[in-house]
Amino acid sequence: MIVRETKLKHGTTEQYLALDEAIRTAQFIRNKAVGFWMDNQGTSKADLYSLCKDLAKKFPFAKKLNSAARQACAERAWAAISGFYARCKKGLGKKGFPKFKKHCRSVEYKVSGWKLSSDCKSITFTDGFNIGTLSIFCNNETQEDLHRLKINRVRVVRRADGYYAQFCFDADRKEEGEYTGNVVGLDLGLKFFTKDQNDNAVIYPQFLRKSEKRLKKAQKRLSKKFVKGAKPQSNNYHKARKRLGRVHLKIQRQRKDWAIKQARCVVHSNDVVVYEDLKIANMVKNHNLAKSIFDAGWYQYTQWLDYYGKIWDKAVVAVSPNYTSQDCSNCGQRVKKSLSTRTHACPSCKIEICRDTNAALNILHKGMNILGAEWNKHNSTSGQEGSAEQSGKHGERCTSTVDEQSKTASNSL
Repeated sequence: MIVRETKLKHGTTEQYLALDEAIRTAQFIRNKAVGFWMDNQGTSKADLYSLCKDLAKKFPFAKKLNSAARQACAERAWAAISGFYARCKKGLGKKGFPKFKKHCRSVEYKVSGWKLSSDCKSITFTDGFNIGTLSIFCNNETQEDLHRLKINRVRVVRRADGYYAQFCFDADRKEEGEYTGNVVGLDLGLKFFTKDQNDNAVIYPQFLRKSEKRLKKAQKRLSKKFVKGAKPQSNNYHKARKRLGRVHLKIQRQRKDWAIKQARCVVHSNDVVVYEDLKIANMVKNHNLAKSIFDAGWYQYTQWLDYYGKIWDKAVVAVSPNYTSQDCSNCGQRVKKSLSTRTHACPSCKIEICRDTNAALNILHKGMNILGAEWNKHNSTSGQEGSAEQSGKHGERCTSTVDEQSKTASNSL
């Protein structure tokens, strides 16, 4: 499935208020479905569909929402319920019990309730909220997809800077990848965002830290407009709230754009990418590092690595980070060190290298073992790129083996 996002523009105040009402109605139906499941044991997905019909008969504002959109709300509730069941079966620590949504920001339509114009430059919503026609602002690539691909769903999303329409197409994105025979192991960190086995480092721009002054200023203005106990708050309060939201939205977009560009560059340049699967939820319990960890956005970066690996049919492997910084990449001796120690000095083999480079070597070695190949570490220490070698053929660089291993592994991921 491919998702393209366009901005909805040239709408009136009444149209945007109608969109807000549709979003609140979708939240209402979703919460009612979750509550129905809590009160009735053995509730199925079909029961939630039937509940949508009953809600439309009982509440006039719920009937205004398109019937397919009401079903989509029930599907959202069922996704939370089925995810809870799956986590319970796996025995994970946090089960994630379904909760009621308080600030929903989107409503989803299926194949009905909306109509796209012939030139794909405007969209008309035809349900009972009388939203009407809104213009679509998008790039040429999205315009081409709107003309040639089948649209399965349309999702309206409210953000701090306006309203957006997301079009879900029934297609999979696949591109021809260029295979170079290169492999890379990535150690994620804070001093260096990533560092590979060749000692190449990437420094994170720290978007949140750079915008803290503007955030504090916007938050201070918002707090001055707030009147305790007043319902509703003044218009000036809501204007300040939206200004603060736009600052947060810009930081979020900067972080996402940077992660996409870095991940695309790494996967395009290498056939095998190995990274450490960090448990971020446990790491942020250290409150001295929590802000920096959240600002780095490691999870988002690794998600884009997996995404581009599937598109270009390349191997992207996540390995356990256990002892990757402690074990010596040369002899395997475990050398314990604190976070402040930035150099790996092994007393057994007398090697002395950067702590992050040592971890990247161990990460790459783990990933190549998963793929069933061996990696020649000695080429990396001499400044050359590492290569993958087929088991039993030591000393011979075999680029074709990397290509076959990467294609096989990416199909199995």
